[in-house]
Amino acid sequence: MAEVLVVLHDVSPQTWEDYQPFVEAVDALGEIPMTWLVVPDFHHHNDLDNFPAFRRLLARRLELGDELALHGYYHADDGPMPVSPQDFFMRRIYTWEGEFYRLSADQALARLEAGLAMFQRHDWPVDGFVAPAWLMSEGTRHALRQLPLAWTSDPQHLYTLPDFTQVDAPGLVWSAGSAWRRGLSKVLSDWRTQHWHQAPCIRLGLHPVDMRHDFSRNYWLDTLKQLLEEGRQPLTKSAWLARQKAHRSAA
Repeated sequence: MAEVLVVLHDVSPQTWEDYQPFVEAVDALGEIPMTWLVVPDFHHHNDLDNFPAFRRLLARRLELGDELALHGYYHADDGPMPVSPQDFFMRRIYTWEGEFYRLSADQALARLEAGLAMFQRHDWPVDGFVAPAWLMSEGTRHALRQLPLAWTSDPQHLYTLPDFTQVDAPGLVWSAGSAWRRGLSKVLSDWRTQHWHQAPCIRLGLHPVDMRHDFSRNYWLDTLKQLLEEGRQPLTKSAWLARQKAHRSAA
């Protein structure tokens, strides 16, 4: 059976206002589990320990069958200024939020452990980590091998930990910050959806900025409906990986 994975990036008290109408629309479609990528202290102004109502919301989503995963710690690149042209491009043009792009193993381990400790304080199970902007230093990869996490991911793959075994899991993602980017994103996503028609799973990688424009928000909802109508089963990332493992064991 083919599956669809709905993934909400950059989840925090600050971004919930963006996501709420979409989440309510998805809930109205039936039981559709989603993976929420939770940032412990988004941009240094959203420490989840200070937002009990939002924590109760996340706990309720777990009860409904959703999954919470760790998504960086601050989701902000607050390291020293870039010194090379490549670093400048990756950290100031491609994104300002590649928090784990240049961290050493010790730095990455400290932030990962702090994030996992936050999950533990609130009794939230956690199996996965996704680096902001999917950018990870070699030090981050080394740190992940030392932690009790089951998976990480990039835009087109999931990786089982600690050995980073690659599992194909194609994903759609938009650049929705301007009208022309939204238009181009739709063209590319429509083509990819057709190209991946036979793919075992398709990931829908949503961001808060997508939710601020009717054009992109409606695209995601319509695409999800289409994939469900085609018979794809909605799963969380962890549930999908567990199913792949079971299939390999049975083969």
